[in-house]
Amino acid sequence: MEVLLQTALREDALTTTADGFELRIGLPWIRSMPLSSVSGLAVEVDGVPVGPEDLAVRLGLRDMAVEALRQESGWWFVQDRLMVTGGRRLAPGPHAVSVDFQLLVPYLQARPGSPLILPFHLEAQLEPGWAAVSDVARDVA
Repeated sequence: MEVLLQTALREDALTTTADGFELRIGLPWIRSMPLSSVSGLAVEVDGVPVGPEDLAVRLGLRDMAVEALRQESGWWFVQDRLMVTGGRRLAPGPHAVSVDFQLLVPYLQARPGSPLILPFHLEAQLEPGWAAVSDVARDVA
């Protein structure tokens, strides 16, 4: 599991935009998962939470509120990156980034009649400006 967590926030995960930032998150699980299995997505940059009003998920050309993932019918494939956008501008240089979310694993039970829900906490020191490596991963669409 530790290897999956280490690759979820790669060194090229953070980029800045005119409006804020983009953060590409790898799926820290062994199988592709429905997007609807993701909940509670929260991001902190340099110890400061990014408010829900400034946080969105981009699927292809669509931006949506984080909570809207629960109604999505698409999939987060293990080789893809989930793009989260933030409306906060970042100063140049490295930033401490942390991401928290829960992943409902529909095919595993925590107890009879209750699916397994795994909490994930990812953190990395990231510097914006890396070019995304498109032949390794693509954004969830």
